[in-house]
Amino acid sequence: MSITTMKQGTLEYLMAEGISASHCFTTRLGGVSTGVMAGLNIAIKEGETEESVRKNLSLLANALDFSLDHLVCTRQTHTDIVRKVTKDDHISIFHRDYPECDGLITNDPGTALIVFTADCTPILLHDPVTGAVGAVHAGWRGTAADIAGKAVRAMVAEFGCDPGNIRAAIGPNIGVCCFETDGEVPEAMTAAFGEAAGEFIVPAGNKYYVNLKEINALALRRAGVTNIEISTDCTMCQPDRFWSHRYTRGQRGSQGAIIVCEEVQP
Repeated sequence: MSITTMKQGTLEYLMAEGISASHCFTTRLGGVSTGVMAGLNIAIKEGETEESVRKNLSLLANALDFSLDHLVCTRQTHTDIVRKVTKDDHISIFHRDYPECDGLITNDPGTALIVFTADCTPILLHDPVTGAVGAVHAGWRGTAADIAGKAVRAMVAEFGCDPGNIRAAIGPNIGVCCFETDGEVPEAMTAAFGEAAGEFIVPAGNKYYVNLKEINALALRRAGVTNIEISTDCTMCQPDRFWSHRYTRGQRGSQGAIIVCEEVQP
């Protein structure tokens, strides 16, 4: 199984073959935003208009067949907080101050979850047995805090999921080729995951290159997930296709990941 590119007109997004729930990892291609956010920016930022973001999200809603009124987002602050979403959260993402969290889970059919990224790691989760889904934003701090594993354990606790049934997909992020750090990041990873994290940390003089995709996959495996698909795309290597916070030095839009909870078919 793999993560493949899908196109509808000028709209381009990625889907994981192993996840049967409607979902995608977005790119910057196909939207109506202009300027430094030109394309499919899906987050309201300074210099962006609600109208443009709404139009961009509507393109995705049409492609994935979900209602914008049922789209629930995070208020991301690089935490390890995972929040359960219900119908009570079906309030426009443009007019609600959502609680702080970097992960969302739900088993409410029709609810769509979204996280925003521009180098950080997007992770989607789906249990086809219970229908439960999850969406996670994992920056390096969230990765070290095991937010991926905590999202899986929250699905087990809240919805009775068996981790062995959960399908996971890890989307485009800043790859090991480009994520150069000082010692703080590898120290945090080895403190969280022990020597196993060292396989995904490459020393380079007094710097390090860290593979956040594989460390999040390690976290998922430790939580009991065995079906994991991993994108090979690096956001910083492909600035015409993805936004990268590092590449643009913060002058950018946001892509993200969306997953829709659907009724389990008997």
